[in-house]
Amino acid sequence: MAEEMAPAPMASVNDLSWAVVKMHAVERIVINEPLIAAYQAASSPHTIRALKSDLEAFDLWCRRMKRIALPATPETVADYLDARAGQGSKPASLGRYKASIAKIHQLLELKDPTPASLVKLRLQAVRREKGAAQKQARPLRFKGPVRDVERDTARGLNIRALLESCGDDLPGLRDRALLSAAYDTGLRASELVAVAVEHVEEAIDPEARLLQILRSKGDQDGEGATAFLSPRSARAIAAWTEAADISSGPLFRRVQVRRYKARAAVKGRRIDSISGRETWDLRKTLSKPAVKARVEYDIGSTALHPGSIGPIFRTMIQRAFDRGALGDLTADDLSRMLKGISAHSTRVGLNQDLFASGEDLAGIMEALRWKSPRMPLSYNRNLAAEQGAAGRLMAKIG
Repeated sequence: MAEEMAPAPMASVNDLSWAVVKMHAVERIVINEPLIAAYQAASSPHTIRALKSDLEAFDLWCRRMKRIALPATPETVADYLDARAGQGSKPASLGRYKASIAKIHQLLELKDPTPASLVKLRLQAVRREKGAAQKQARPLRFKGPVRDVERDTARGLNIRALLESCGDDLPGLRDRALLSAAYDTGLRASELVAVAVEHVEEAIDPEARLLQILRSKGDQDGEGATAFLSPRSARAIAAWTEAADISSGPLFRRVQVRRYKARAAVKGRRIDSISGRETWDLRKTLSKPAVKARVEYDIGSTALHPGSIGPIFRTMIQRAFDRGALGDLTADDLSRMLKGISAHSTRVGLNQDLFASGEDLAGIMEALRWKSPRMPLSYNRNLAAEQGAAGRLMAKIG
């Protein structure tokens, strides 16, 4: 049954009703609470957060421009998308903003302004001006930009060097397990941090493991999938969980490092020279023994945040470079490459390595759980140009 909207005293993170309460409406909006609740239950937390964020941004713009957010007119939506494009938003982001505005109108059973010709033509104009191609994350391939992934020596920015540069302390063990598993499985950041110790299972190969993926971006119904973890990843995960004493729960966790400097011994002293004080010996109370430098680690109980995966990868790359493991890269190369590294880089890299090793599209889609061939083809576009007919000919004629 529909209920009249009224401000609530408290709101949960995923409470869309509270987000709607604050939006600038022409009149009091009647919302269907069961419909909102059903949508939240059917959607992932990431989807709800993105929708709330988009609605808050749209509402803020409407208030500044003295426009009505609910229900919005086609002119308001078109002007908003134009404004976001002027701020640098890409066509793909504009499409998401448009979809969010459409979704809230549908959930509130209001007339959807987004199918109007004005909105479509404005978006088409932006695409024509800026192009619709999305910027791709820089790939992290296992041996780097090589032609033969089996025989060629690793070069450039490559995962092998990053893994070898990880230390044997707790942060290094965590990072090695994280990067190795991310490459093997091609998991997205949100899927990677959702991995629990219980999801790692034995495989036919006693040195390898299988990873049960309970839910992914392309599997909102939770049908589940299984990914292969190489012996390399199995060893890295075992070393990390043993050192961190993790037997259940989230696999990849925060490691806080506390470093204590060395301190020399301090002898006691007499303070009988201080005016107005008695004479007594403070050698026992003021003496400080020497203290060795030490490092302490605090391992979190919860999973890493998805937003931390990209920065961890970039830190690993910088560390490998500083240790001379990426010897054929200059500092300028590194600076340029780091800008394109994200949590998605391992997924793109695995796509390209599978393509370079001769796997067909169906096999790549199965390995990375793609529902459509559009994205794997997009990820392999540059590699396909290099290894395609023209690329092979040019390599022969020099």
